[in-house]
Amino acid sequence: MGRPSLEVADIFRQHAPAWRDALRGHLNLAQLKVMSAIEQCRSAALGGHVLRCEGCGADQIAYNSCRNRHCPKCQSTAAQRWLEARQADLLPVEYYHVVFTLPAPIADIAYQNKAALYGLLFDLAAEVLLTIAGDPKHLGARIGATLVLHTWGSALTHHPHVHGIVPGGGLASDGTRWVACRPGFFLPVRVLSRLFRRRFLEELQRLHAAGKLKFFGELAHLADARAFKAWLAPMRQVEWVVYAKRPFAGPQAVLAYLSRYTHRVAISNSRLLGMDERGVIFRWKDYRAKGRTRHKVMTLSPQEFMRRFLLHVLPTGFHRIRHYGLLANGARTASLAAARELLHVLPAQSPCTDSNELDAEMHPEHPTFICRHCGHAMTIVQVFIRGQAIRAPP
Repeated sequence: MGRPSLEVADIFRQHAPAWRDALRGHLNLAQLKVMSAIEQCRSAALGGHVLRCEGCGADQIAYNSCRNRHCPKCQSTAAQRWLEARQADLLPVEYYHVVFTLPAPIADIAYQNKAALYGLLFDLAAEVLLTIAGDPKHLGARIGATLVLHTWGSALTHHPHVHGIVPGGGLASDGTRWVACRPGFFLPVRVLSRLFRRRFLEELQRLHAAGKLKFFGELAHLADARAFKAWLAPMRQVEWVVYAKRPFAGPQAVLAYLSRYTHRVAISNSRLLGMDERGVIFRWKDYRAKGRTRHKVMTLSPQEFMRRFLLHVLPTGFHRIRHYGLLANGARTASLAAARELLHVLPAQSPCTDSNELDAEMHPEHPTFICRHCGHAMTIVQVFIRGQAIRAPP
């Protein structure tokens, strides 16, 4: 696949230096690191290696990736590795897609308290799913869930929500049988929404009382307890958006969906259409519209584009993919083994070491680098580090 005609990196390389100087002191360290990584990704600034084709002898220079999780060019490989690890976790049952979204006023607070409120969004979405599923009036089972955080809307606005991928059933409380959902129906979204709203507002009030929330700019007045309580009251009356989509068409569809969502960034290079004197032009989807009118084109100034992109930089060390219930890291192996036994599914057999070695001899590993001219394998003949000039061939 060829290089896109315009990349996010091109926008940052051309416009970020002046913008960074103009906003000196207003960009945090995490945002500055993301900008620097994207600008240097797959350039000589990060070093690289020289490849030589074993067939035609052609040389090719390959520069290193930044591997930053916010970089549009560095996610496909990471996503593939993650999917291969998750493939063994799939069960032969229906899977459902559930989404929990924060209302816009709460999202404004979340932006100023990312670590605390994004973490709360994860934990309470999982708590609500596990609580309602465990209720005998609904499912009466211990379920599992994989949650993925997205903080953006299609137009790069701040829109925090979590996508949940949930098996359609779980283990009975005594662990002796598998309890399946009704075909095509997971859990009542109105019940999920009401409990999610109540629990989130309770925890938000608790965090405020403990002094763990910070407020700046137009929200500075909410640091006062009375003002915060009055501001919070209307949030109990509005509907919080929680919805469940129809089940996926089999486990492979779950993997296809995850490959698009788990390592997605705020905008991919494929959505960029161009950049001219008017600004950056890109495709976006208006979910309030219907049919073909959903797909639209937006133009933003380079400065506004970069500002919106950097809204979605996550706190250092924050995990944006988390597993709960039966899929929680500490219990996943035992829980999945019990589920497969109750579903009468044979576990995948691990081949022995000798068979692995024999297979490796009969089917040598596919080469990492392929020549674009003749298709032969390419080998590394020179490695150069950051700032090191590439030596001319002898």
